[in-house]
Amino acid sequence: MKVMVAVKRVVDYAVKVRIKADKSGVETSNTKMSMNPFCEIAVEEALRIKEAGRASEVVVVSMGGEQCVETIRTGLAMGADRGLHVITQDSSSLFPLAVAKLLQALVSSEQPRLLLLGKQAIDDDCNQTGQMVAGLLGWPQATFASKVSVSDDKESVCVEREVDGGIETIQLQLPAVVTADLRLNTPRYATLPNIMKAKKKSIQRVTPEELNVVIGSDLEVLEVTEPPKRKAGVMVASVDELLDKLKNEARVF
Repeated sequence: MKVMVAVKRVVDYAVKVRIKADKSGVETSNTKMSMNPFCEIAVEEALRIKEAGRASEVVVVSMGGEQCVETIRTGLAMGADRGLHVITQDSSSLFPLAVAKLLQALVSSEQPRLLLLGKQAIDDDCNQTGQMVAGLLGWPQATFASKVSVSDDKESVCVEREVDGGIETIQLQLPAVVTADLRLNTPRYATLPNIMKAKKKSIQRVTPEELNVVIGSDLEVLEVTEPPKRKAGVMVASVDELLDKLKNEARVF
């Protein structure tokens, strides 16, 4: 069984995000970039499925400019077998629907039985790609997975997901799409020998044109601004004064 994992290159979660001077987007030049944390969790889960004998190959795919190769290499250093790089020069057009269409085309050529993604990317927080690609493929889907178990016969996958009322357990017939939640696992660190091995692993490069996918977007970003700065707190002398401010100023009652 082949497992495909989609990964995204984003601004590192520990870096303070800066807005461009023209407010056209987020500043990425001279900024540390890394694999989206939820995508990293998805890669780890795919590797665990393989190590359990439920998968024979793990393929990591990313989309964007040449810098995305670094993100793919990270997945290969973790233990993935090979990579796929969809080369797009204009990353601003890679909204969730465009990514879902590209993944649909890759799935058609690679024929994986399980497609794993992070539940969302920390840059746009869209939480849409997994659901969209499942709809395009006509595959069953399980989102926000906190536990994934592939059956012995590799014909189904059991997924636990956290919901408001507790834990929901669902079983999907393969092929299927699963998106990873934060508590699914703790990703491993890439060891130096594996980092060196990753440099020799294959990364296939394709273009949207070769996949017969037209990249476009119905969305246009008009302006990106920083959130308003938090106002300073106010000291109150009594509980009565606090309740009065909550009621008349904050209007929480």
